[in-house]
Amino acid sequence: MNDKDYLLKGSVVKALVIFAIPFLLAVLLQALYGAVDLWVVGKFATSAEVSAVATGSQAMNVITQAIVGLTTGSTVLIGQYFGAKRPEDISKTIGSAIRLFLIIAIVLTVVMVLCVDKVVVGMNAPEEAVAGTRSYMFICFCGIIFIVGYNVVSSFFRGFGDSKTPLLFVLIACIVNIIVDIAFVKGLGMGAAGAAYATVLAQAISFGCSLIYLKKKGFPYERKKGDIKFDKEVLKRILRIGVPLAIQNGLVSLSFLFIMMIVNNQGVIASASVGVVEKIILFMFIPVIALSSSVSVMTAQNVGANQIERANKGLKYGILISFIFGALMCLASWINGEAITGIFGSKDIAYTASLYLKSCSIDCMLVAIIFCMNGYFGGCGRSLFSMVHSLIATFGVRVPVTVAVSHMTDVTLFHTGLAAPFSSAVSVIMCLIYMVKLRKEQRLAAEKIDDNNY
Repeated sequence: MNDKDYLLKGSVVKALVIFAIPFLLAVLLQALYGAVDLWVVGKFATSAEVSAVATGSQAMNVITQAIVGLTTGSTVLIGQYFGAKRPEDISKTIGSAIRLFLIIAIVLTVVMVLCVDKVVVGMNAPEEAVAGTRSYMFICFCGIIFIVGYNVVSSFFRGFGDSKTPLLFVLIACIVNIIVDIAFVKGLGMGAAGAAYATVLAQAISFGCSLIYLKKKGFPYERKKGDIKFDKEVLKRILRIGVPLAIQNGLVSLSFLFIMMIVNNQGVIASASVGVVEKIILFMFIPVIALSSSVSVMTAQNVGANQIERANKGLKYGILISFIFGALMCLASWINGEAITGIFGSKDIAYTASLYLKSCSIDCMLVAIIFCMNGYFGGCGRSLFSMVHSLIATFGVRVPVTVAVSHMTDVTLFHTGLAAPFSSAVSVIMCLIYMVKLRKEQRLAAEKIDDNNY
């Protein structure tokens, strides 16, 4: 990237877009190689295998999202130190993060591999999909270390405002996954297990390539010997920012598992339909996810540089652009939802899934607001509130509403899906109230600085 300080100066909209486009492509490719698993299995295996991949991938998503949340602590801290021009603290952050996440990767892999049977039982997978679900999850659990490794390396680059380099690693993973998916599922008839092997192999190769890149190119700042070590104060800051986001991401993803468990009681078609829609919704959220990441990094760097107003403008434009994308996704779902869901399965699955997609797609507009505000809060180091409002909305509204609807008569997946926008509306209200409070604190802090300077 020619201008390393582009998030700190110039056009706010241009800076958001410059960061967001590579990130958007990276998330798109990540979603693509996840969707390829479902598509290939849907075309060349049974509905039970589709259900197995849908259920198993939900479990993996809980772990992945928790890891992403935790590594965001590194991204924000590096961003703040980058904006404040403190290279020594950047070194301490990277060194502490490498050791921390190596320990986490090892412990998490061992725990999940040992608990795979309990997880399968807890998922309440349809009887005919149990074996496939276990195979899928066991294989994916063995590859957790590669997921952690990729996300840690990517978090470092994004803290510097570099969203292009992680895109390269994801592109490699996507290409490998598509090739191996077709070879294992179609060619060898391995079903859900073949899809899992393809995913793990793709992640391993991607992570390996990232390590090779780092060895040759390094980071965009001068490093000293002995950087890779624990620094207690830096470690506390990483965890203070990352742990709430990890809990938030993990538990919110876990709530989707609860919903999947509820829907699994309705049979394989309903289970596969919800799994299909979750993949589609992920694609629809991609522009919002990319822009919220731009808002987060821009906020972190500008907070570090004490440019609060620029950070606030980034949030405003991020929400505006994200909302437009969300509205377009919702409109497409209502106009031709069955054609969209039909990409991933049979006519029975396509119709049932389209009902769920219509109601869930309303959430695209509300999530546009929530994600960008969460990015802003995280960049300010206020990730604890993001966790609180997300958990209240999810476990206080979405899950209970889904359970209540499931006990009603004459309901379809359309009614089940309405729980998503309903819970998001609660989050939006809480975010707006907290934003008023935060803006007041920022004004008081600015006035205090002005008085001291005077």
